[in-house]
Amino acid sequence: MKNNMKVKILSLCLIIGIFSACTSKPKEYITNIGRIHGTFYRIVYFQPENIDLQEKVEARMREFELSLSTFNPQSIISRINQNDTSVVTDYFFETMFAMAQQVSKNTDGAFDITVAPLVNAWGFGFGNRERTEFPDVEAILPFIGFNKIRLENHRLIKDDPRIMLDANAIAKGYSVDVIAQLLEENGVEHYMIEIGGEIRTKGLSPRGEKWRVGINKPIADETGTISEIQAVITISGVGVATSGNYRQFYYLDGKKFSHTIDPRTGFPVSHNLLSITVITPTAMQADAYATAFMVLGVERALEICEAMPEMDCFLIYSDENGNKRVIYSSGFAKFLPRK
Repeated sequence: MKNNMKVKILSLCLIIGIFSACTSKPKEYITNIGRIHGTFYRIVYFQPENIDLQEKVEARMREFELSLSTFNPQSIISRINQNDTSVVTDYFFETMFAMAQQVSKNTDGAFDITVAPLVNAWGFGFGNRERTEFPDVEAILPFIGFNKIRLENHRLIKDDPRIMLDANAIAKGYSVDVIAQLLEENGVEHYMIEIGGEIRTKGLSPRGEKWRVGINKPIADETGTISEIQAVITISGVGVATSGNYRQFYYLDGKKFSHTIDPRTGFPVSHNLLSITVITPTAMQADAYATAFMVLGVERALEICEAMPEMDCFLIYSDENGNKRVIYSSGFAKFLPRK
């Protein structure tokens, strides 16, 4: 699964573009750019009174981090991981938890926020483990499992104190939704929010059409500096997330290990799905399912996607000859520009 060691503005490969025909009355859009959650954000929006909301945005982001940042030792999730019995969950945590449990059930455990010990053991998490030896997966698996945690009276109950949570495969997307709500509370009806590669849009771009987003080709590049566009989509009123295995990886004893860990087996996934872009009503939902689908692979990901009316997905995979191929859900074509 994903982890907060990666900078998703690079690894998710979504590049924002604003290209469209001019309207007769162009609006003055505001652009806010900065760094938060260990990554970068970019927000473009039209505020009717031309009020710059960046200060409010960053204040809300910092509030969000106090709930779900594993890098902040005082956050709610960090204190839960430390088995602090006095910690009480808040609205952010409980909203994340409800969605995480739902996605876990819908994907047969391919998504699981208790994956933290495995992610750390493989050297991709907040544990900063040296990538010099194979972890003892069998010793870790007994305290992995979304069905081993529950919420009772605003407290997280664990079946085993060794259980630790990693919400980074859902929290970045959720933070986008949180900022979307903030913008709308302040009169904004046209916006594009991107935080570390997770996106949500509403209304129209500065030139009067839907927002255009590029999906990158999955090119193996640990530096995150190489990018080529595979496809461009036009979106409004949806959340978008992309997950892939081609930038976060390392080699050990001559074998390649990706950052996507299957919480059911305890091992990094190894299949032909290179990246998947998911479009849903919210960025949080898209974020979580993109991670789960990278675990499940092409066929199962498409099967689940097609069964969910408000979800579409775009998959890039490698065929038996090593050639890159594209397949997408039956409803995804509506997001592709007409030729």
